[in-house]
Amino acid sequence: MTRMRLAGCLAAGLVAMTGVLAFAQEKPGFRDTPMLPDGKWRVHDADRPAPAVSTPAAIPGGAPSDAIVLAPDAWQAEAAPWHVENGVMTVPARAQGARESNLVSRQGFGDVQLHLEFRAPNPPSGTSQDRGNSGVWFMQRYEVQILDGYRNPTYADGTVGAVYGWKPPLVNAARKPGEWQSYDILFERPRFAADGKLLRPAYVTVLLNGVLVQNHQALLGTTVWRKVASYQAHGDAAPLQLQDHGSPVSFRNIWVRPLPEAAIAQDLPGEAK
Repeated sequence: MTRMRLAGCLAAGLVAMTGVLAFAQEKPGFRDTPMLPDGKWRVHDADRPAPAVSTPAAIPGGAPSDAIVLAPDAWQAEAAPWHVENGVMTVPARAQGARESNLVSRQGFGDVQLHLEFRAPNPPSGTSQDRGNSGVWFMQRYEVQILDGYRNPTYADGTVGAVYGWKPPLVNAARKPGEWQSYDILFERPRFAADGKLLRPAYVTVLLNGVLVQNHQALLGTTVWRKVASYQAHGDAAPLQLQDHGSPVSFRNIWVRPLPEAAIAQDLPGEAK
């Protein structure tokens, strides 16, 4: 091969390689499409950051890779210690006259995705609110009710899946007592101005046993019995709480994913952003 032909082949190869590298380095997407309403990105923008990876668990209900697992040592009891066996935490028996012993997370949370599994005792004991009663409290203020709701008549805003004292669940998706049940809940904390004025209420979306029972439901305020709830300003994070209501309800497989501001910001008023 002559030197001229060899030089030509090398030049052609370099051009082809440069094209391949340029193609490999080019981000998929477009830079000539219209701007989206937020004014930050174009439709199919090539420069828009890709989402972080969250690897799902191998089994349904398991904690994904970016979750915080709330094992028994992530909690503290307010009074008598809860019974713990094989990762299952159960409300302790309460002596007559003894105070309740709610279980409180050592870590505080604000906007959060929560998964937990619970089990009402079997055979069932009591009726209405005295049967398998507990609750999951966000920020130790806002309760989603836990109750043995299987063939157990009670007031509608106090059954399992209810925003206690406010909104009944859309349907009763309760399993039988003694069977493990699951909650998957998205909680969005309230926003307050510097002077304590409420800018945006708290919201919950709740799935009970995989069935939607609350859909982006606004809350009235701090849960209270036999009164209308109202808000009192508080911080951006506070513990979760599992309620001791005198019934030996059990819990397991509890994990949370703190939600980024981007998950909430699209519907925040300007002052709350």
